[in-house]
Amino acid sequence: MKILFLHGFGATPGGTKPTFLKANGFAVCNPLLPNDDFDACVRIAQAECERYQPDVIVGSSRGGAVALNIDSGQTPLVLLCPAWKRWGRAPTVKSNTLILHAEADEAVPFAHSVELVRRSGLPDSALIRTGSEHRLIDPDSLDSLLRAIARLAGSGEEKGASDG
Repeated sequence: MKILFLHGFGATPGGTKPTFLKANGFAVCNPLLPNDDFDACVRIAQAECERYQPDVIVGSSRGGAVALNIDSGQTPLVLLCPAWKRWGRAPTVKSNTLILHAEADEAVPFAHSVELVRRSGLPDSALIRTGSEHRLIDPDSLDSLLRAIARLAGSGEEKGASDG
């Protein structure tokens, strides 16, 4: 399964989450997104989405805002603590979106994801509470990421989606 992973502000390709996804059998495209130009981030992500044709797009923090601002067609989104109020112009997400967020997130208020789910008309189950801080790199959050990808892919039996 192919994942387009869009990193957050100040992060670089090859971080903990994309490395974890690769270690769990996913093919991961993880482009470098510049810190100083959100529109350039959107252009880069759009080009990679069109070129790579991912099965799922994962956006972390500012990368979540980038994911909301590209034309991803029917490709499902997994957003990790999306910073949609700070960057971009998209006020809602599409129906095949799941959001993972720590209630104690110190960088992006959990309430922002609650609002995004409500504005988008998604069920409460689209917002998954996990982790204890913004980065979501603890084992529970990483397992939640695998489960979210499997859920959007339509089967908990997808490669990399075990509870193990």
